[in-house]
Amino acid sequence: MALRKLGKDPESPSGGSPTIYLDEEKDSYLVQGLKVEDIERLGQMDIPGHE
Repeated sequence: MALRKLGKDPESPSGGSPTIYLDEEKDSYLVQGLKVEDIERLGQMDIPGHE
């Protein structure tokens, strides 16, 4: 898999995340972020159980 790092939030504590990558083989994006634990926000998202 050929990932190219596109950017990271400079305001992130300790530079951990979020970060966005381009998967050059699949021509798609990957996003590394913080775990969402707010029930109201989770209710507005369509996240599969394995993610």
